[in-house]
Amino acid sequence: MLKLTHTKLNQTKISFLAIPVCEDADIHEYGTIQELVKKAGCFQEFQGKKDQELELNCPDETGFQRVMCMGVGKLNVLDAEIFRKMAGKAVRSAIKKKMADVVIVLPAVGKIPVDMPDLITAVSEGACLGNDVFDLYKSEKKIRPLDRIHLWAASEVVNDFQRLPSRIESVCEGTLTARRWVSMPPNEKKPEAFTRTIVTEAEKAGLQVTVLDEKQLQKDGFGGIMAVSSGSLSHPRMVVLDYCPEHAGQTVVLVGKGVTFDAGGINLKPSTSLEDMKMDMAGAAAVAATLITLARTGCRHRVIGVLPIVENMPSGNASCPGDIIRTYNGKTVEIGNTDAEGRLILADAMAYAVEHCQPAVLIDAATLTGACVTALGEQIAGVFSPDDNLAQQVCQSGEKTNERCWRMPLPDDYRVLLKSDFADINNMSRSRWGGAITAALFLSEFVGNVRWAHIDIAGPAYAKKESTYCGAGGTGFGVRLLWDVVQQL
Repeated sequence: MLKLTHTKLNQTKISFLAIPVCEDADIHEYGTIQELVKKAGCFQEFQGKKDQELELNCPDETGFQRVMCMGVGKLNVLDAEIFRKMAGKAVRSAIKKKMADVVIVLPAVGKIPVDMPDLITAVSEGACLGNDVFDLYKSEKKIRPLDRIHLWAASEVVNDFQRLPSRIESVCEGTLTARRWVSMPPNEKKPEAFTRTIVTEAEKAGLQVTVLDEKQLQKDGFGGIMAVSSGSLSHPRMVVLDYCPEHAGQTVVLVGKGVTFDAGGINLKPSTSLEDMKMDMAGAAAVAATLITLARTGCRHRVIGVLPIVENMPSGNASCPGDIIRTYNGKTVEIGNTDAEGRLILADAMAYAVEHCQPAVLIDAATLTGACVTALGEQIAGVFSPDDNLAQQVCQSGEKTNERCWRMPLPDDYRVLLKSDFADINNMSRSRWGGAITAALFLSEFVGNVRWAHIDIAGPAYAKKESTYCGAGGTGFGVRLLWDVVQQL
């Protein structure tokens, strides 16, 4: 579907041609493209400023049904994300116009301050991620994704980078898979059903899969998972996905929070906080999709995904505030709040991973705290780690993929806020402030001496409205980020 091409534009039938136009520089070399840009410049309302768009009417002999000139702004501020957004907008515009395909013209080599591999990656990502229509539950399918997306470039660019788009497309497909899982309604992804969905896709990709059911979890002492799931009629699961290539390097474990619906348990959430709680399994979705993507694209490391999957509901069987449970590693926890459930299931999963997988690196992704959203907003994830190099690697991958992350403090003296008079630790801080920090400190009690980073994705995991290359609903945040982090380790 996605490929680099160098056809003769004036001799090719093209449904929709998208051309990036710079405000203060000519970024193209090919004559036909330069003529179209010059034509667009004759219109007073179009100067190539960022987010400006102009549709040109072209003579029949050109072969172009529609030409869209898309402003990207001034040359000195151009970066990969501007072109990622431009490509996403071009694709979504073509979808709304019910086109079957689009050709996006790339700037000429050396004309912009973005290296060609980064440019191809960004445009490919924006195009693939924008070519997504989630209409599974719509009776009438009004629009459909494009059949083909071509990136037009000089012949030497096509020769040098012809394999790059297919690799990027595979990674983006992982993101779209995670998006769909997050956007699915909670009645269709109860823990048992969500587990089956993950297992089916993982086995297709060739991953080794292990599933622990409620009997095994109870027998082996997964007290956190059992406590959180106790109020639900649906039974918990823990899924372990294993990607193990020949001559694998170090073992990397990714852990993802999988609460398929979070009502808050006995500490019931207010009604305004409930409507989007189907997204509380976004960490598990991102980790599972990352493992599937790694199996398809390859990686030099052994990578294991550990996914605790539960539903957090109130009932006569639900855990109560004040209960004391014993987690997988033997540490006792007083439940100060049943709505601080994610850290309980992650504690079990992380302790299991440390014992059974012996990872060199462990990274967890979770929609863990509203406090992190308060601190960083809805576009940036918080990164917590005692390891400077690992935190830096995560943040650098965030910059590269525009799945942005910001390192947060992990002060040891805040641990006193988790002190319990009756157990080893409380799952709830004694203070209403710094909730994202104390949640991360709680998790740190279960990783031993392993290099570890916690990524709180509560803000960017779900979108209320459509953006340039993502519709409303699950964003798939974390797949491209984690994929890149693992490749860089």
